[in-house]
Amino acid sequence: MEGFPIGEDEDILNLSDPPYYTACPNPWLNDFIAEWEEEKKQLLGEGKRDSNFNVKSPYVFDVSGGKNDPLYNAHSYHTKVPPNAILKYLMYYTEPGDIVFDGFGGTGMTAVASRMCGSPTPEQKHTFDVENLFSKWGERKSIVNDLSPIASNISYNLNNSFSIKDFVTSAELILTKVKKDFGWLFEYKNDSGVKSEIIYCVWSSIYICPNCQEEMIFWDASMNEEKTKQSENLTCPSCSVVTRKRNCEPSEETYFDDVANESRTRIKEVPVFVSCIENGKRVERKVNSSDLEIIQKAKASKISTFFPKEKILDKGESWGDTYRAGYHKGINRYYDLYSKRNLILISAFYNEIMNSSFDERIKKALLFWFTSSQSRLDKTNRYSFNHNRHVGPLANTLYISATPVEISPFYFFTSKLNHFKKIKLPKGNSLVQVGDTTSLKNIKEASVDYMFIDPPYGDNIPYAELNSILESWIKVKTKISREAIMSAKHDKGIFEYQNMLSLAFSEYYRILKPGRWMTVIFSNTEASVWNVIQYAISQAGFIVSNVSIMDTSRPGLHGIIGPIAVKQPLVLSCYKPSSEINSLLENTEVRNDIGIWTFVEDFLNHVPIHINKGDATNPVIERGPKILFDRLIAFYVQKGLPVPINAGAFQKGLRERFIERDGMFFTNEQVQEYDKKKADNPEFIQLSILVSSEQDGVLWLKNVLSEKSLAYQDIQPQWMQALAGVRKGDIIPELADILEENFLKDEQGKWYVPDPENEADLEKLRTKRLLKQFEVYKKEALTTKKKSIKEVRVEALRAGFKQCYQDKDFKSIVTLGDKIPNKLLMEDEVLLQFYDIASSRV
Repeated sequence: MEGFPIGEDEDILNLSDPPYYTACPNPWLNDFIAEWEEEKKQLLGEGKRDSNFNVKSPYVFDVSGGKNDPLYNAHSYHTKVPPNAILKYLMYYTEPGDIVFDGFGGTGMTAVASRMCGSPTPEQKHTFDVENLFSKWGERKSIVNDLSPIASNISYNLNNSFSIKDFVTSAELILTKVKKDFGWLFEYKNDSGVKSEIIYCVWSSIYICPNCQEEMIFWDASMNEEKTKQSENLTCPSCSVVTRKRNCEPSEETYFDDVANESRTRIKEVPVFVSCIENGKRVERKVNSSDLEIIQKAKASKISTFFPKEKILDKGESWGDTYRAGYHKGINRYYDLYSKRNLILISAFYNEIMNSSFDERIKKALLFWFTSSQSRLDKTNRYSFNHNRHVGPLANTLYISATPVEISPFYFFTSKLNHFKKIKLPKGNSLVQVGDTTSLKNIKEASVDYMFIDPPYGDNIPYAELNSILESWIKVKTKISREAIMSAKHDKGIFEYQNMLSLAFSEYYRILKPGRWMTVIFSNTEASVWNVIQYAISQAGFIVSNVSIMDTSRPGLHGIIGPIAVKQPLVLSCYKPSSEINSLLENTEVRNDIGIWTFVEDFLNHVPIHINKGDATNPVIERGPKILFDRLIAFYVQKGLPVPINAGAFQKGLRERFIERDGMFFTNEQVQEYDKKKADNPEFIQLSILVSSEQDGVLWLKNVLSEKSLAYQDIQPQWMQALAGVRKGDIIPELADILEENFLKDEQGKWYVPDPENEADLEKLRTKRLLKQFEVYKKEALTTKKKSIKEVRVEALRAGFKQCYQDKDFKSIVTLGDKIPNKLLMEDEVLLQFYDIASSRV
């Protein structure tokens, strides 16, 4: 069923707590929305809302947020944005009672921040009041959606209050009961007969020496002579040869698995080191015979209570992107990820929780405690000898080191319980559901006031695979086929990823109210993924008003639109155009003139007027002619309308209708504010542009030549220094050709930036040349049997694709798009937009 996870109806219902939390699409969302809209009227009457509240420009200030809050750290997850950071966006874009939505909600930090608005700390209140940028304090209403049942369950427990006191009392009873039954698993008597508690045990894989074929224990073989640190080299105890781990095969053993009822093979490992508490002091020692007896007794024990017995992702071997043939040898069922004694104890804790007679809300909180305690209890937990401690799992993988750590569940459940005692849950309840963000049919159109979105970034994190371990315990699993990621193992390439994101953002556009804002966080190292995110946003109908780095520093133009854009987390501020703007475009009589400049003015009204860092004024690149023209094209193409103006005429029109300052355009009212603020911050930071494409080259030359005219021989050395990281397959013309096509030369042979009239004429001539070159590519693609065209001039493709779009020649766009390097297509926002539109019409 659409939007539902994988699981039995009974298990989905058991996990849910309707109407606030459903482990499936929530049928009551629209009822809540209607109720919240009525509450807004009451808040307005009480003076807690402002009838004139309207956010014109995006939030571009500091968004740092601490990660040391007990609530933030209550349950580990693969990625989270601190609620203190989200709080600033909510206080800027919304009012008390406004409805906030997070479609890739994860652990519900957006909902946490929404409730924090209603109960700020004195420190938060002071900080926000001093900045004087924000609206009134008061709870925002939130709806959190995620495809993952475990993520939504975490979100539910952090955002729907329960009695911490009752929870702690119940958890301590369970700890006492399990310890009474199974305390022997992590206890031993020392030589004096004193009973002591084991905190953790370090295990070591066994490898085969490539020289003598004898076994060697990694822990021993990797120690230096002084036994003080581990080395990268392994010294065989049998033949003394020195080698590396990568040159050795792991030793294997065959055993009978009475759960699967079959003989299986696994990597050999032995316990080598124990950390324990004796007489109140931490003691570290080698494994002794008492430890080995307990381990053997545990291995011989049968578990009568529940634990997940199915194959990992129902596949077993080679289960997915996180699978590695080496260290995952013999691990194909979920219980293979645990030591036997930890599995006994974890199963016992689960059994006590699920069969308890506590209040249902407390039982759900106890299950939350159970899942939060598992982060250090399986074999992915690592020990670092050189740090003299266990260092946890390797983030976002299922990596199993040669020295995994078996931490006592008694120790870690107790540690988590002590952490929970410090949590202060904000008052109130948030709505949480498991659902497919590409189909939000249970939320009506134009019903949400603001969105904070932190989407999956390409193939960064295989969420469903990593979540499947905990989801095997709660018996409800992610429908992995609907996950919006890139995955080689699950046959999801960049086009599939793009399609899923486009569907998701289209739904976001549908449910957001006109004129309201959406904030999107982006962090990835692939330019193609960056372009896919931008494309999905604009294809849905949103306008990207501003792109900034999360620490408020602004990169140069190339840092925003080029391949190195993705090296720091970025914030995309987007808005849904007002109903008036959309209506204007439906009127064919005004769309080609009034429509153009109304759109531009509306866009300028949504862009920051002035950005400063320290005492310096920073450029707002969205006010530059290139970005303005790109946004206009994207808007018209997304609506399926012909592009009504060329770049030259557009730039001429800009200068006639708006006021230019420092290469940026402003309305009459805006330029006064800009001039005033620049006077207070007189130093102007020029755009730092690296040349990795022809477009970058033209912008770089405009920057250089706007200061003074220069001869070719003066430009050329600087040009060579600015060239950096040209994309494979993209042809950048020679410097002389770029100058000839875009600039003018005076009588002394010096190049200078043309005035608007001459620039428009040059643009026409340049477009003719580009279209001529495009026809060569088009002929080659349509008439030859070549499978690919390895090198092209991207600017020629841009001009040609635009012309083909105007002529409704969609076949040529698709044919040529299929033959150029895929990376070139995916990393160019303009080409990708025309290609995707054409693909839907061929």
